[in-house]
This record gives sequence, structure tokens and C-alpha cells, in this order.
Amino acid sequence: MLKIETLDGGHDRERFDCGVEALNLYLRQTARQHIAKDIARTYVLVDEESRAPKPVLGFFTLSICQVFAEDIPPKWAKKLPKSIPAIRLGRLAVAKARQGSGLGKTILVEALYRTARAAEIAAGIGLFVDAKDHKAAAFYAKFGFQEVSGTPLKLFLPMETVRQFAAAGAGKN
Repeated sequence: MLKIETLDGGHDRERFDCGVEALNLYLRQTARQHIAKDIARTYVLVDEESRAPKPVLGFFTLSICQVFAEDIPPKWAKKLPKSIPAIRLGRLAVAKARQGSGLGKTILVEALYRTARAAEIAAGIGLFVDAKDHKAAAFYAKFGFQEVSGTPLKLFLPMETVRQFAAAGAGKN
């Protein structure tokens, strides 16, 4: 059975390969440091029946951020202060051997669920992501992410939409 866990020493980061070296290096060299310093949380998708160190099938990273009203589509920016709290999906990757199997959707839906939970404690206007390329942007667009600031790779999903995903039963891990 697949399960999302917070990254720790029981996960095999060294063998993870998503085909994007920057993402591989982040998981291998930086993610645990960011967790320890409370900069970002990295969550990994694993087969819970695997023996430690568990192979990482995919991962995502969440952190709190600050955005400016001009970085939000006008529909949501009305009557907001200049500086606005939000949540950032910093990274999302699936192991090359598992790409195309729906795990990207599984991971993203879990990220949306966790974002909704975080917003219950510390409010934020929505979820932001900087897509790596146009293919990634198209993936996020299927979930309702919208381009911001006229930049096709900077994307935003309003918290109301994030909450709709959570209410639909996401995040059962």
C-alpha cells in the first residue's frame, strides 16, 4: 500500500531519480536540512511494506510564503493588502520508473489536502507553484492552477479550490 510520510532517515534518497537533476539533488542533499531548519517540509510517497530504507516513489515540498497583490489574479486581489500570506508548493517529483502511472496526481492531491489543513491554522490566500516547464504547467492547470503576473510558469490555486479538493476526500494518508 502506498503512503505519504514526512521525509526522514528511513527513506532512500540516494537512489531517487526523477530525471531532473535539480530535484534529485534537492531530495538527496537539501530537503532534510530544510526540515531541520523549519524552512520547508518534504513529504515522500513510499510503499509502506518496503523495508528501510524505503525507496522514494515521489515527493513534494510545502512552505509558507509571502506574495504581493500584483502576483495574484485580479479576481482574488481586490481589497487585499499589498503583502499576503500564502503556501508554496516548492517541488513535486515522481521517480522516472513510476512516471505516467498517476502518482503525480496522488502526490499533488495530498499536497492540496495538507495545504487545506495548514490553512485551518495559519491562513493563506492559496497555493503557489513555479512550474519547471510548460509540460508541468499543463499538469497543474488540470487541477485549476492559473497563471499569475502574465508568467505562464508561475501558477496560483485559490484556497477555496484547495479546500474543495480536501472536502472531496483527498489526503487519506
